Amino acid sequence: MDIIFLQEVKIETRLGVPEWERMLPQTIVLDIELALPHSRACETDAIEDTIDYGQIVSRIRATLAEKNFRLVEALAEHVCQLILKEFGAPWVRVKAGKPGILPGVKQLGVIVERGSRS
Repeated sequence: MDIIFLQEVKIETRLGVPEWERMLPQTIVLDIELALPHSRACETDAIEDTIDYGQIVSRIRATLAEKNFRLVEALAEHVCQLILKEFGAPWVRVKAGKPGILPGVKQLGVIVERGSRS
């Protein structure tokens, strides 16, 4: 299986349980891994035979600019479903973190994995 990864993708969105925390956008950090439905790109060297990770990042930025979430879990699930449905990845893992939100904690967040790694 071939896997694309995007590491430390910084995105602005509105996220938090208290309403005041969702008043202004804050930076979240995403680490994303997604399986390719096939490995043709390794042979053809053609962008048409892979999933364009630039388009993935653009789409995530666009959707997270429009939406807001109370929980990191819901945000990570939203990103997983977007990648599975819009980009046709058979499997995806999203690590979503909120940096510096708690004193003495560098980052907190979740890892959500969806789909099949076969």
